[in-house]
Amino acid sequence: MRLLCRSLPKGAGKRLLLLLFLLPLYTLAQSQEITGTVKDSSGRPMAGVSVSVKGKTLVTITKGNGSFNIPAQTGDVLVFSGISLEDQEVLVGSKTSFDVFMRSSATVMTDVVVVGYGKGSRKTLASAITSVKPDDLNRGAIGDVGQLLQGKVPGLNITASGDPNRPAAVIMRGASTINSPQGPFYVIDGIPGGDINSVAPDDIASIDVLKDASATAIYGNKASNGVIMVTTKRGKKGGLQATYNGYVGMEAVSNGLDLMDTTQLREYVRKNSASISPNDDKGASTDWMKAIQKDKAYSHNHNISFSGGTDKSTYSASLNYLKKDGIIMQSSLERVIARVSAEHRALNDHLIFGLNVMSSNSKASNVPFQNMVFQQAVKYNPTSPVYNSNGTFFENLNNTGYFNPVSIIKNAKDDTKYGSLQGAFTIEAKLPFGFTFNSNLAYQRGTWLHGEYYGKYYSQYYNSSNFYTNGDPGGGRSLRNFYSSGLAYRAYYQSTSKTLESYLTWAKHLGLHNIKAVVGYSWQKNTSGDGLQNSQTNFISDYTTYYNMGLGNYQTVNGFAVDFGGTVYQETNFISDFARVNYDYNEKYLLQASVRRDGSSVFGKNNEWGYFPSVGVAWRISQEDFLREVAVISDLKLRASYGETGNAFGLGAYTAQALYSKSGTYYNGGPFASSFSPVQGNNPDLKWEVTSTKNIGLDYGFLKGRISGSIDVYEKLTTGMIFGFAVPNTVDPSGFVNMNVGKLRNRGIEFSVNVNAVNTKDFGWNTSLNMASNKNEILNLKGPDRFGVNADSSTYTQLDGPGTTGSTLQMFIVGGPLGQFYSFKYAGKDATGKSLFITGKGVETDNPIQRTDYHPLGSPHPKLMFGWINNFRYKNFDLNLFIRGVAGNKIFNATRADLFYVTTAGVTNISPDAMNDAKSDAKNNNYSSRFVEDGTYIRLDNATLGYHIKPNSPYIKSLRLYTTINNAFVITKYKGVDPEINQGGASLGIDYNNFYPKTRTILLGVSVGF
Repeated sequence: MRLLCRSLPKGAGKRLLLLLFLLPLYTLAQSQEITGTVKDSSGRPMAGVSVSVKGKTLVTITKGNGSFNIPAQTGDVLVFSGISLEDQEVLVGSKTSFDVFMRSSATVMTDVVVVGYGKGSRKTLASAITSVKPDDLNRGAIGDVGQLLQGKVPGLNITASGDPNRPAAVIMRGASTINSPQGPFYVIDGIPGGDINSVAPDDIASIDVLKDASATAIYGNKASNGVIMVTTKRGKKGGLQATYNGYVGMEAVSNGLDLMDTTQLREYVRKNSASISPNDDKGASTDWMKAIQKDKAYSHNHNISFSGGTDKSTYSASLNYLKKDGIIMQSSLERVIARVSAEHRALNDHLIFGLNVMSSNSKASNVPFQNMVFQQAVKYNPTSPVYNSNGTFFENLNNTGYFNPVSIIKNAKDDTKYGSLQGAFTIEAKLPFGFTFNSNLAYQRGTWLHGEYYGKYYSQYYNSSNFYTNGDPGGGRSLRNFYSSGLAYRAYYQSTSKTLESYLTWAKHLGLHNIKAVVGYSWQKNTSGDGLQNSQTNFISDYTTYYNMGLGNYQTVNGFAVDFGGTVYQETNFISDFARVNYDYNEKYLLQASVRRDGSSVFGKNNEWGYFPSVGVAWRISQEDFLREVAVISDLKLRASYGETGNAFGLGAYTAQALYSKSGTYYNGGPFASSFSPVQGNNPDLKWEVTSTKNIGLDYGFLKGRISGSIDVYEKLTTGMIFGFAVPNTVDPSGFVNMNVGKLRNRGIEFSVNVNAVNTKDFGWNTSLNMASNKNEILNLKGPDRFGVNADSSTYTQLDGPGTTGSTLQMFIVGGPLGQFYSFKYAGKDATGKSLFITGKGVETDNPIQRTDYHPLGSPHPKLMFGWINNFRYKNFDLNLFIRGVAGNKIFNATRADLFYVTTAGVTNISPDAMNDAKSDAKNNNYSSRFVEDGTYIRLDNATLGYHIKPNSPYIKSLRLYTTINNAFVITKYKGVDPEINQGGASLGIDYNNFYPKTRTILLGVSVGF
């Protein structure tokens, strides 16, 4: 510096020092105060949005009215970001004030779709995929994520009861198999087979439903029932942002069964020259369905989340608590979900590390012997009281199979605590030449802790040969013994899944040619049944229930044997290789192809490997020159695809192997030894169920996207369905073998349209409609020749209602649908009041023969399903209305049939609709066409009114209050509790004492951003 100063004129050094001192002030003087307002896509101000200067540490947050101010220089880039919002960047020039419009990530997801092992632009995909935005998910006191999608996706049939502890049945494009679980395969944040109960609804960023095989075949062995991709929210760079969402709700029964009251029952027995026994008639007037219900059930849910980050690291965390009371006594669900995710970028963003951990813990309090409680509640005599005058439970045990339903509930306890832990560590490395390497290491653990206790009351009053438990339709019933002074069960089991998936992606643009290819490897090891069960009786007190098994003493009870349960430890392994290539020419002509090679230990030694290919093509007609000038058409894409997927759901480690079980003891020259006998035969040729899908679709958009939607036509064919059949002992000593049998076909059409009808500053209206129709048909039921099995015309679903022992309701029949109703055909009454039926030969009889005189009585599958969403916005108000329904399906109302059993009227209750049936008509309740009803309904499922408040607070950035009503009304001719009857499994569409009442719910909620 001294040399420099010497070379300058006198006084120049001082001037240079002054210049260096003033330079920062001069630079600061070039910074401008940038102001503006951040709004959402509809023009409403947005609070809590992070505003930063790219590459610098300057950050601010928008105020309650959406305004911001930040110093920046010309040439700087402002970055606007927020939770569930797509980042927006604005270049600072001569302007100093900006209006910035944010798009939610959900809106972006309508173009960017999450698919297997990557993401893709919807416009360049040749697959049938439906995306659901978080704002369009069903609202309400929902404890099952499946219910969030009810009516939202064409072709997705979801049925749910009012039971808070029963998951919804989810069927994609019709049942694909007759045996194993028919629900879709969930992939949560890239974790295959993730537990959907570990996801809180408020944490969902997007749901993508993959429907045709060109999209699902990449998941090969698990994808025959469709794939649902769930993506949770991630952190955004910027300052800490926190949100709270919560509600409280009140529920009441929306509809009850129509039963005779005391006056009606007395009148009926009097008219039929009978009387009610004094042992039953105590002068009461009891509504037994109301007796087992709560007047009101209450729910509340709380979700708090926070996120933030820098240019290199982002984080997000949330905690959710749900308490949902059931409307039936003692039923409730309590759940806590915690989630943490973090992402870090290194090596100039060429290496990305991700960590995602979700933990869910639930407690389900169940109604003890729930189906039996409902059965007893509908038939119990209304002239009998719940309690005797001394406060004890009223019972008349002289009546066979007749028990006070309130005492069944209050003298027992049935609880299950289940938990799920899911963790995934991901690495993404961007390599030279357009390659990207991804690796995902995931671990899942599920725990199940169950306890049952039946108090001394059960041992004292219910130890008879008449206490049968009723399963769901097709589940049969079993006789129970409660031994001495209480009976307890305690069980703990856990399952684990370890997954390693690695894949290499190559993306390249060669002029107008675009190529994206993926090759990968997947390994998964699953265990289940790791745990134990025991039982105990003869307790000192009912006080500790199942919590202290040591207080019992089963050794002194004659005939008691400890129940160690039937669950066995199982280990299954899956190994897969997969590849996919996407090609397009100028985003106009599209090709997509994939293949997956799967190996599984659950199949026979001769067929452990399966191959699942797919191919799809598409033509974006709107990109052709002859349509570019047609202003009304903004998008038009024709798609066609074919693919094959497999099914390994519901199959255990020993499905294809010979099994033996204890079958008593034998004398072995001294002590007695255990004997074993075969219970299942070996089938080394057992192979994958394979579902092939053909799909033709059209995606359309008009008027610059204001009208958009899709139409799909498909055929889905499943071959080699796995089912267990009885075989002659000469074929296999066990008499039972699992084998591949038959073909099942689904054909259908799906339609959706979304209309952005009005979008002004003060008012907006968006409406969308989806419809779907599916026809299910069994094509073949022939098994392997060496087993000699042909299951055509096999009857099943035996309920054993009063007077109907041995009756069945459904049939596997070639040419008919899965679940075809098949029973007697009702023909009215003869002159004496006896019920008449049509024989198999077409003549009338009052004494029909089971199976011989059965007729096809209809299908439980809907011919049409639809959902209609309307979103309105007026200034700070928003209104959402959602209507859904089905048409053309039949319901077998076996509950109503049991209530027509007039021969015991006076001892039991009956339906008012049986008032004109003679008490001497012993066959009036025979399962027949008399009890097959139309299941069509239209339901106003959800109505939500919200109001956005502009908070005048530096701490609260946004505030929305809302109220919601669920199940506002239903229009139907169905005479049961509710027409939404289970559509899962083989015994679908049957109402039989498994009707947990639906409720109408009113919620008050709040959403706050900090």
